[in-house]
Amino acid sequence: MAPAIEDTMFFPRLRRHAKWMFVALALVFALGFVGFGVGAGGVGIGDIIRGGGGGGTSVSDARKQTEERPNDAKAWQDLATALQADGDVAAAVDAQARVVELRPDDANALRELAALSFAVAADKQLELQQLQARAALAAAGHNFPRPTIGGVEIGGDAVGRAVNAQVADEIAKISGEGQAALGAAIDAYQQLAALQPDDPSVQLELAQAAIQAGELQTAIDAYERFLVLAPDDPSVADVKRQLKQLRAAVAG
Repeated sequence: MAPAIEDTMFFPRLRRHAKWMFVALALVFALGFVGFGVGAGGVGIGDIIRGGGGGGTSVSDARKQTEERPNDAKAWQDLATALQADGDVAAAVDAQARVVELRPDDANALRELAALSFAVAADKQLELQQLQARAALAAAGHNFPRPTIGGVEIGGDAVGRAVNAQVADEIAKISGEGQAALGAAIDAYQQLAALQPDDPSVQLELAQAAIQAGELQTAIDAYERFLVLAPDDPSVADVKRQLKQLRAAVAG
């Protein structure tokens, strides 16, 4: 049962196997971030956040407010909102992190920081899918004759190897950025869980984020806490199945 859990850990799995050939990469990308709905015609968290644009304070005006009032949480919140509307989710994370720094007990600010961090991770997943598709097409276009000795091909496809090496480096970079974004989301949920220890929804969201990041023990602890807080919740059966798989993965 453990492989079902491992199949959901996109960035850790990608980091371990970054130098696979393109056929294997295609499988990895096809599995993707199911929870984000990316690459399958779904609507991801990034789409939801970016879909709220229009109106409000401009980025330049909001940034000026933060320069004039660097310790004003509302000014930073306005900047985060303006950056979201402008489609710059990564910069919005930094602004929202400043809001949390100034208001560490603000549950809404923490939830928004977690959601924004997830959006960045989803964007990195999309970048990886697009990179893989472009690289596969580029490699397929190089059908040059290969040198032979006695009719036996030697040296392999040097162009293909070069493309693979370059793509592997880019994959490592982007997947690392995505993993960092997931880590930021987990940190936000852990702060939120400390602030609201009796909220089962926080534990559920923390567990799901931890699974994506490959932090299985964190996910187990959060799911166990969820079962204590919400023993009659409709998702209990699914949580118990996930727990069984997580424990098997950790033990194995």
